[in-house]
Amino acid sequence: MSVREALFVALQHVIPQHGLSRLVYHLTRSRTAVIKNALISSFTRGFQPDMTEAIQRDPLGYASFNDFFTRALRPDARPADPSAGALVSPVDGTISQIGKLDGTQILQAKGHRYSLEALLGCDEVQWAQRFAGGSFATLYLAPSNYHRIHMPLAGTLRAAWYVPGKLFSVNAATTAAVPGLFARNERVVCIFEDGSRLFAVILVGALFVGSMTTVWHGDITPRSPRKRLELPLETRRAPLRLEKGAEMGRFNMGSTVILLFPAGMSDWLPELLPLDRIRMGQTLARLTAAGTPEPK
Repeated sequence: MSVREALFVALQHVIPQHGLSRLVYHLTRSRTAVIKNALISSFTRGFQPDMTEAIQRDPLGYASFNDFFTRALRPDARPADPSAGALVSPVDGTISQIGKLDGTQILQAKGHRYSLEALLGCDEVQWAQRFAGGSFATLYLAPSNYHRIHMPLAGTLRAAWYVPGKLFSVNAATTAAVPGLFARNERVVCIFEDGSRLFAVILVGALFVGSMTTVWHGDITPRSPRKRLELPLETRRAPLRLEKGAEMGRFNMGSTVILLFPAGMSDWLPELLPLDRIRMGQTLARLTAAGTPEPK
């Protein structure tokens, strides 16, 4: 780790993470032309996002920086593999880690593991038991990526909750240096079922992530007080069942998605490795079983 990276990691332990993220939340939603145009212009110069697939290709044509950041793509830009046995990427991004769980231990980075129980942040041990020994993928979204989150498989939302926590950066340097990072940052856990199949999509917050949103709940963060919260299973905004490839949420600034699957449900494609870039709709795994048994 370079001196600059070490200083950045150290600084995160002392700065007001949530206060700065709230400031970003308000700035990125400003519809004052001079503010939003300055933010968008600075971002496009620094990160050079690909606008050719966006419905609105002109960066300054968006009403706010957040509208630009969470821009929609053309309907044909990210086709999801329609094969019944294909498990697809829910996001554009980079694979941080991918593989099997060691019991209930998840690999974060070299030398760092954290527990499934800590990640899920719930009292109901049944969820950890059902995913124990299964598979996981940690997918990092860089600032230049498309920031909507889609369904890796068809499924019905069976449980969802918010877990309060810190807001460390989720870049490679911080992930390598902060133990249990993904179980310490605030997050939104969504559990899905499709027949007897079970899977989880976990949205992990990060520094300057002004808000995490799902199609069922709207903006979940920032929130006050920051206490664990069961999220309602309501259909006012969206149906509980979504098909593969359907939008299920978004990051209002960048972060990380963690996928969890029970043992015996899927096999990751062997060519996928950490640091590989991925695109939403790309096949990540093949389903190997009809489902997963209930815990005894």
